[in-house]
Amino acid sequence: MQHTSTATRIDPVTVEIIRNAFTSAANDMNATLIRSAYSPILYEGGDCVVALLDTEHQVLGQSAGLPLFLGNLETCSIAVEQLYGREVWKEGDVWILNDSYLGGTHLNDVTIFAPVFVDAGLVGFAATRAHWMDMGSKDVGGSMDSVDIFQEGFRMGPVRLQERGVDTHVVDLIKTNVRFPYQTIGDMNAMIAALRMGSIRMQELVGRYGLETVEQARDEIFRQTEELEREVVQAIPDGVYEAEGVLDNDGIELDRTIPIKLRVTVEGGTIDFDVTESADQTRGPVNCGVAQAVSALRVGYKLLVSPDSNSNGGSFRAMTTQVREGSVLGAVAPAACQWYFSHLGLLIDLVAKALAPAIPGRVVAASHGDSMIITTAGFDPRTSRNWVTMEATLGGWGAWQGSDGESALINSVNGSLQDLPIEMVETKYPFRINEYRIRQDSGAPGKWRGGNGVTRTYEFLTDCVVGLWFERSQTPPWGLFGGGDAAGPEVTINPGTDREVHALKANARPVSRGDVIRLSVSGGGGFGDPAERDPAAVRYDIENGFISEAHAAEYYGAVPSNPSA
Repeated sequence: MQHTSTATRIDPVTVEIIRNAFTSAANDMNATLIRSAYSPILYEGGDCVVALLDTEHQVLGQSAGLPLFLGNLETCSIAVEQLYGREVWKEGDVWILNDSYLGGTHLNDVTIFAPVFVDAGLVGFAATRAHWMDMGSKDVGGSMDSVDIFQEGFRMGPVRLQERGVDTHVVDLIKTNVRFPYQTIGDMNAMIAALRMGSIRMQELVGRYGLETVEQARDEIFRQTEELEREVVQAIPDGVYEAEGVLDNDGIELDRTIPIKLRVTVEGGTIDFDVTESADQTRGPVNCGVAQAVSALRVGYKLLVSPDSNSNGGSFRAMTTQVREGSVLGAVAPAACQWYFSHLGLLIDLVAKALAPAIPGRVVAASHGDSMIITTAGFDPRTSRNWVTMEATLGGWGAWQGSDGESALINSVNGSLQDLPIEMVETKYPFRINEYRIRQDSGAPGKWRGGNGVTRTYEFLTDCVVGLWFERSQTPPWGLFGGGDAAGPEVTINPGTDREVHALKANARPVSRGDVIRLSVSGGGGFGDPAERDPAAVRYDIENGFISEAHAAEYYGAVPSNPSA
């Protein structure tokens, strides 16, 4: 679709109908993918995102999903045009890409996309991205100690997956390079089904309203979005704002922190995010491509500027980004990228910290920030099959002016990712969840306290290997305007025994039948002086187990009595 003049203004009713049709089409795509997927991480967890794009690769509609892919899918279709030219798009073709330096993420995040045609004319693109459980890395599912991209698995693209609806040889290459081909090809076909759904919905929309009307509605939607965002940005006082933090390590050099530095410059109706002073790319797998750094900054921006509206091609026009190639946020080959998201969660929190002096009523204290990953892999004697899992663990979010932070939520990087149900996990895999509860006292004190993290304990029913990737112990979730910092993460293997070990990171660590791992996740930062907290709120927290009496006495003074007792 080419941009059209809006001199003849389209009526607002039609604009709203088409706006919601774009969103509904994306939601239909997402439902198709999730309902057709073979892997629990997709059909239970929803570790995926889909979008419809116009012919200029601008977002028309994007489903709920992982915010970290915000405004990021279009980089894949753009890469195809840059490599092969505009004429490469053919009806019935499907493309695939998982290159960490183009898509920005790890190799497990696979993007599949296709052009959409109406009457032999290109009208846009349908795109999907989903986590594939294994890409043939040196360790099952992914490695916590990879030192280059070649250890992390099969790297593709962009290449054709289908030509005129027929599988290419790439499908056979995938089957021979992954450990779970049946499950992987099932997920691949679910993504292709989602593309077909998107194509159908786009074709229906153009057929009903005509291409010119759809283009006019798109232009008006983009105009409105840009105008609303610029109004908010213009209200931020001009100035230069800075914040920084560190990652614990890169998984290889465990005693070396990784600095992440952000400079935000606000001038008139524009806002610039500069991360060029962050660390150089590391030997360990905490690097990401430029596209993902930009996406994380967009998440931080959107949380403050337009949290209540859907993203589209008019979003983010008021912002610019500066990312240095060769840095941990702008990795180049052959940098390892498997755990690319830890510094991005930190970066999202740093956006709010930097801008807190300018817009105190819109910012939130830091969240637990990291995905807090546990992976397991092995042979299940009950089914005589190999298995692999990857689970993110919930934590606490930061407080803000007027409200406590929420407890037991997925981090901001993962958005609508769902917690895997214990019943499903214990049925499909040979371990038990013996404990799953709110982690008392993990949220930070404040006039409004931070949300609490969780404690989750696994007991293994067979020998297997476990991977751990827990972050933010060196830069725990901070408070704002006098609020305290939250408790950091803890992982304990065989707690209370003579074999007790503490480890936040581990790669393919052997565990035996009967071994136990207890995961304790950070809470969120506090907001405001704890001395100003309502005594009734303190009593409520004690009575409901969010904080202990000792915690209350330490941070809030004398424990208030219950007047109704």
